[in-house]
Order: sequence, then structure tokens, then C-alpha cells
Amino acid sequence: MPDGTRPSPNIWHHTEAYEVENRAFDPDGLVEDAIGSVRDWAGLDVLDLGCGSGFHLRRFAASARTVTGVEPHPDLRAIATRRTRRLPSVTVLEGTAQEVPLPEASVDLVHSRWAYFFGPGCEPGLAEVARLLRPGGVHVVVDNDSSRSTFGGWFARGFPDLPGPEAKREFWASAGYRRIPVLTRWSFDTREDLESVVSIELPTPTAREVLADLPGTTLEIDYAGDVWWRRT
Repeated sequence: MPDGTRPSPNIWHHTEAYEVENRAFDPDGLVEDAIGSVRDWAGLDVLDLGCGSGFHLRRFAASARTVTGVEPHPDLRAIATRRTRRLPSVTVLEGTAQEVPLPEASVDLVHSRWAYFFGPGCEPGLAEVARLLRPGGVHVVVDNDSSRSTFGGWFARGFPDLPGPEAKREFWASAGYRRIPVLTRWSFDTREDLESVVSIELPTPTAREVLADLPGTTLEIDYAGDVWWRRT
């Protein structure tokens, strides 16, 4: 594992459940619409920083000129490589937020989704993004908003010691980023899928509490997110 890597507690240890979550999240494409409203990636060179198992690489590759996925975890990187092996415009590399193996001013859009190295304390990663972006390039960061929505309330209960939404907003604003709030949802096929995802996203005691209170027929959960963006 590269130096400076911070573990991601969900996808690193529960890859299959995280894949279920990726399929369930934002079925209406509201987050993608928010990103596209800032910068359409058609014909551009795109970097997915912290690409995990490569879930989003294929979507970018449908219209981008090139797509590079950077991921520190070797098993996830191998999955991302396999799932994009027939896409000649996609490359998957080892790297971290603060050390990306690409030249200066080589990409037009950097996409960082649920990447745990972003937020207060991620200044080295943001400096690296600034090095990589061409003039007019855009960095987008997709994060959750624990101040609203059902999942936001659960997250706030489960992680009371993490920086709250006000602290994160102050951080991103001070770094020159703008916010697009998005209210989307998880939509699951089965209750088993819902429970598996809740169980990897929340501490076990909190997950048990919220699942016990949730009606057994529930398959959708409203989810508030933020798309933070900055243009060079």
C-alpha cells in the first residue's frame, strides 16, 4: 500500500456490499447532472481520484477522451482494471490523493466521490489536484450532508466526532469551492441489500438501531449530498 494511504472502512473490507450501494445510489442521476452542469466531460481527459473498484470509470469513458482511475488499494485496483479491460481509453494506476502518477496540467476534470481523504486536513491532496488540472479544469468532490435527510441523520448519530456540515462548508468555501446541494436516494431491490449497505456505512450499534426502527417493507432511503466544485 502506498505511503500516506488512509483506509476506507466500507469498500476496502466489504467490496460486494459497496457494489450494491453503488448500484442503489442516486438512481435518477441527480449527482451526475450536478457535475455535468459544471463541466460536461465529453471529449475531455478525466481523472477519477480514489476510483475504488472502478464503478464510475465506464460511465465517464462513454464520452470522455481518456479516463484515468487512481486507487491505492491493490485488490480494488485489480477489479477496476478487469472491469475496464475492453475500454482502450481507460487506464487504472496506483496512487494516492497527494501523489498521482500523472504529469502536471494533464487532465480537465478530477472526480472525487466518497473519498475519505477529502475535507478538513486534505490540503496536500488539493494541492496535487491543482498541479494536475489544466487551465479551466474543474475538480468535483461528492460528499454526504449530515445536516439533512434520513441517511444524514443516521450518519450524524453514528459519527458524532467527525467534522460536522458547518465545518466542512467553511473548509470548502475557504478553499475556493462552490456547493451544489443534491437531495437524492438509495433504492434497493431487496431488504437484504438495504441492510447490508446500512451495516457497512454506520457503526454496528447505530446500524442495529436504525434498522430496528425501519419498517420491513422499506426499500428506499432519502440521501442528501453535496457536490463541491472549483475551476482553475
